[in-house]
Amino acid sequence: MDPPLASLLRDVPFLHSLVDALGSPLNVLLPEVVAENAERFRSVYRRHHLAGRVYFAHKANRSSALVRRLAACDPAAVGIDVASLEELRHALSCGFTGDRVMATGPKDREFLWLAARVGATVNLDSTGELEQLARLVREHGLGRVNVLARLSEFESDAGHGGAGTRVLSRRSRFGTPVAEADELWTALERHQDAVELTGLAYHLDTTGLEEKARALERCVLMMDECRARGLAPRAVDIGGGFGVGYVADAGEWERWTTALSEAVLGVRPALTWRGHGYGLRNEGGTVRGAAALYPAHRPVAGPGYLDRLLSSPAPVLGRPPATLLLEHLNDLYVEPGRALVDQCGLSLARVLDVRPTGDDPTRHLVRLGMNAGDVSLEEHGVLVDPVLLPRGGPRDEPTGDGPVGVHLVGNLCLEADLITRRLVQLPGLPRAGDVLAFVNTAGYAMDFHAHHAQRQPVARTVAVSAAGDAWRWCPDEDYWPLTHPQGVPA
Repeated sequence: MDPPLASLLRDVPFLHSLVDALGSPLNVLLPEVVAENAERFRSVYRRHHLAGRVYFAHKANRSSALVRRLAACDPAAVGIDVASLEELRHALSCGFTGDRVMATGPKDREFLWLAARVGATVNLDSTGELEQLARLVREHGLGRVNVLARLSEFESDAGHGGAGTRVLSRRSRFGTPVAEADELWTALERHQDAVELTGLAYHLDTTGLEEKARALERCVLMMDECRARGLAPRAVDIGGGFGVGYVADAGEWERWTTALSEAVLGVRPALTWRGHGYGLRNEGGTVRGAAALYPAHRPVAGPGYLDRLLSSPAPVLGRPPATLLLEHLNDLYVEPGRALVDQCGLSLARVLDVRPTGDDPTRHLVRLGMNAGDVSLEEHGVLVDPVLLPRGGPRDEPTGDGPVGVHLVGNLCLEADLITRRLVQLPGLPRAGDVLAFVNTAGYAMDFHAHHAQRQPVARTVAVSAAGDAWRWCPDEDYWPLTHPQGVPA
């Protein structure tokens, strides 16, 4: 936990007052932090003397406050990546102008029409999408639309000079495979009256630096092919996937994952609800499978990961990607989601009930005023220990001998409604009325899967800002990046 998130968590009475007033679950956001994160990404650009724009991947969080705060950043430096019609409408209503918007993902006619109408850049997912966009532009008399061509399935030789084995990046259902690029270039030439190719794009679902560097290098070279055909691309969009470090201590993470393997083998007590293995299984005394977990300890993540990617030699030409971009006079676009909202928020839940599990009196079930859709940690393989915020402050009387193991369960009538499948160690047994704070949930965990099942309330969201030694809050939808003369957010 970095400041100011750590500072906010220390103000336990303030957080309890928010839950008392607004209910459980409750999401709390720090809009100023998202602007600071954007600046950290921009500092990497400056370090490598690169031009381009940082586009926030809106799907990571539904907040208005975060989007409005980013809209107030330097227009030339910060934009927004929208992946649906409603995200586009939301971005425009929060202050983004169309020229700062990147439209990505699969698109229907309405999404394409509005993106073209407001002057957004359309990141084309396929040749078919290009054909549909060009038809809309002509039918409705729209202006020429800037487009990027998203590529996938990058293939290259493992060695130099054409020697070695062929290496293919993992397959994706998005983008045009590189092997089919000629068909895409021909279509772009045919539709130059309706669209202008301004760059190439990719997004690889991997943390592998070499794979991403290979794709970036290939895009730079393919842009030269485009120019030879009379097209004029000038930017490479490398997508997102820069990551977040949820756990500070590498040893802690390694010890837990080792213990999970031992529990799967049965050589230690289970660490999870009913022996769930997170993708690991015991086959004849051997651990098989792969842990479907987010790598909670990331020694290099966010802006640091981007810096490493730009600095490491690319696998074929041997020069750093930043050098290749500069040599070819190309801009760089990135689309961070999780990394841009790192340390931007937390999710609060009131403790409703505490009772021993039926099979082990030393372990307890803690039922919370939220469900697995309100903080989708398990869905994304994110392991985050909650912070216990006792009502009335620290307890004077002991609550047991040291830490206690609990399973956190939700408020739905479903056996599968588990906030965490794993056993969580809390410093003491919580009581009804206490609050648990799940830290750093703004990226995909906070509201990505929120729903109204059983008419249970979906978390409200508030934006908070420091005002001297105190905190101020407002509903997320009422936050605007405006200030009083004293500099305190309105």
